[in-house]
Amino acid sequence: MKKIRPMHDRLIVERLEEAEVRKGGIIIPDTAKEKPQEGKVIAVGAGKMTDEGKRLPVDVKAGDRILFGKYSGSEVKLDDKEYLILREEDVLAILE
Repeated sequence: MKKIRPMHDRLIVERLEEAEVRKGGIIIPDTAKEKPQEGKVIAVGAGKMTDEGKRLPVDVKAGDRILFGKYSGSEVKLDDKEYLILREEDVLAILE
């Protein structure tokens, strides 16, 4: 991957694909699938600046698996791979 560093409280996220076969053995074609709302954090910005000039650190770190909102972020393509750039506030949960 190209060297990329998100700004402020933004994250670079790689979507994690869901398994193609669901309970009952039904196979869902790619065209009918919704994009997954689970991802792996690839890179994290330094944090948001307050009005007083203090930097608020980001709670999420590279390598974390997260859940994010369905319509969150902006999609980007780097080295023929799709990523999502989103703000920390779009993260719903960290999966442990």
